[in-house]
Amino acid sequence: MESSPLKNTYAPVTFSEITADQAGQRIDNFLHTYLKGVPKSHIYRILRTGEVRINKGRVKPTYRLQEGDQLRLPPVQHEAPTPQPRLSQVQELAGLILYEDANLMVLDKPAGLAVHGGSGLSFGVIEGLRALYPKLSHLELVHRLDRDTSGCLMIAKKHSILRSLHELLRQGQIHKQYLALVQGRWNPRLTIVETNLQKNFLQSGERLVRVHAEGKPSQTQFTIERQFDTTTLLQVHPLTGRTHQIRVHTAHLGHPIAGDVKYGNDAFNQEMRQYTLTRLFLHASQLEIHLPGRDRLTVQAPLPVNLQRVLRKIVDNG
Repeated sequence: MESSPLKNTYAPVTFSEITADQAGQRIDNFLHTYLKGVPKSHIYRILRTGEVRINKGRVKPTYRLQEGDQLRLPPVQHEAPTPQPRLSQVQELAGLILYEDANLMVLDKPAGLAVHGGSGLSFGVIEGLRALYPKLSHLELVHRLDRDTSGCLMIAKKHSILRSLHELLRQGQIHKQYLALVQGRWNPRLTIVETNLQKNFLQSGERLVRVHAEGKPSQTQFTIERQFDTTTLLQVHPLTGRTHQIRVHTAHLGHPIAGDVKYGNDAFNQEMRQYTLTRLFLHASQLEIHLPGRDRLTVQAPLPVNLQRVLRKIVDNG
């Protein structure tokens, strides 16, 4: 399946809820990315005329989105490319589904694959799944994983289920577990990290998060899975869902995640290459979902083979 030529698209009035990952952006910047192919002049016009609404009210271009905001977008006609993933990529996704029922799908996302197209990428997980399941017209990401992070990723099959899962996330009824290999020997008494995190956007559009008093509160729980001579394998439970939260928390404490080129230590990353590590050592290993009226759903994604190999080499060289 090759990329199709540009074509006119016309979307009806749409309503969506702003997620934690989308929160913090100015609405004009968000729309530039969300409405690919729409001229900036048109985006500012629909903002100025009130055709774009947040929580049923008008907002200025400088308004910063908040998690849970209800966004209304008017019909927009523009020329945009329709992402058409290659057949081999779609078929690969079919073999990565860990759990599926009538409402929900959990995928074992590989590292290096974005969850959605954009920022120069024409293909992501959600585009691939929509190609794989053309009859499921409401497939939506429930949450996001960084492109370089592997593991459990939830996709809703219905908009009503998407809203329900977002509410469960806000209530702390979905527990996420990660495995991360960090630099140095972690203090076993350091079990909870709480900081305020502020999201910044560079001119390139890249997101960069830092610890800042004026940022949003964040909390992560850490447990030592295994100690090595110069590294520690951690079991990580993010209790809030801020962008790059785990990566920023560990780096802030002087224990950056191995292979993290954005927040990590270059010398440490180079040292880890001798153990064949060529990616971020961060893996979403488990999801526990407390669905109302149903048994607790637990889905696990095994540690990828390339990360298992890294741990074996660390043990052998220790």
